[in-house]
Amino acid sequence: MKTFLPKVNLDARKWHVIDADGVVLGRLAAQVANLLRGKNKAVFTPHLDAGDFVVVINAEKVRVTGKKETNKRYMTYSGWKGGEKYRTVAQVRARTPEKLIEHAVHGMVPKNRLGARMLTKLKIYRGPNHPHQAQQPEALKAAS
Repeated sequence: MKTFLPKVNLDARKWHVIDADGVVLGRLAAQVANLLRGKNKAVFTPHLDAGDFVVVINAEKVRVTGKKETNKRYMTYSGWKGGEKYRTVAQVRARTPEKLIEHAVHGMVPKNRLGARMLTKLKIYRGPNHPHQAQQPEALKAAS
């Protein structure tokens, strides 16, 4: 018995557009991560990149539940003594709302070169417009 390895056809990758308006951040991130990994396909193999491209629009309108808007904090570290900075979800949303979705999806893909390659297929934009109309992306309903 031999292990079946599917041929990953790079030309067969689809483009999906997901509107993040009013969608819960974690549910959106899980759906996007599954599309990037290719878990929705019959040829899914954990060590191969068979996923699709995902365009997320209206990133500033993504929703968080409970008190996460003020209580959840993101930490960055400069490498220097005392170089920790903490920002709440509201502060991140005001400055770069794309980082909210990017950070959530990053936590749901593999932490290696494969995961880094998958994240290059994620395109996040604030507002309803995006420059990927030429790829003819299909609209997907986000998990609510």
